[in-house]
Amino acid sequence: MKRYVIKIQYNSPVVLTFALLSFGALALGTVLGSEVTMRYFSVYRAPLGDPLTWLRFFTHVLGHVNYEHYIGNMLLILVVGPPLEEKYGSRSLLLAILITALISGLVQFIFFPGTALLGASGIVFMMIVMSSLAGMKSRCIPLTLIFVVVFYLGGEIVAGLSAADNVSQLTHIVGGVCGAVIGYILYGK
Repeated sequence: MKRYVIKIQYNSPVVLTFALLSFGALALGTVLGSEVTMRYFSVYRAPLGDPLTWLRFFTHVLGHVNYEHYIGNMLLILVVGPPLEEKYGSRSLLLAILITALISGLVQFIFFPGTALLGASGIVFMMIVMSSLAGMKSRCIPLTLIFVVVFYLGGEIVAGLSAADNVSQLTHIVGGVCGAVIGYILYGK
């Protein structure tokens, strides 16, 4: 009789590490106070001479206000991310996350000097748009991409013009645009 052993596999290192680092940032902020989250895991206008300003351009995507904020982003990342990492490779997906974090951080820093930004929703939208591009064939635009743009990004544009909440619709749009550009570049390779 054969014995079947079930192993747990760290199948998507970039996605899983991102989720774990984000959880660590949330835990630090919960245990040590929201000042830690603001100082290390939020991007806002600060002197460029401060090394933490440059770090925050990337680490703001790890910060979350609370568990609900964290789990809302991570569930989508954990569902959409692994197939992207398998298709494009860990290095390409990590680069896509870093580029999206930097661009969304710079947009916040330049255009919204009086507010702070944190969370992985820009990364979520980048992954959603990239995944809709994953099945692209030469000279064909996937209908899924059109639906994603109309429903998700179109909805964010409408919400950004009409909603008065603490959600950064512009970050979602920036993430989606990054996903489209990066996905198209990776498709070309």
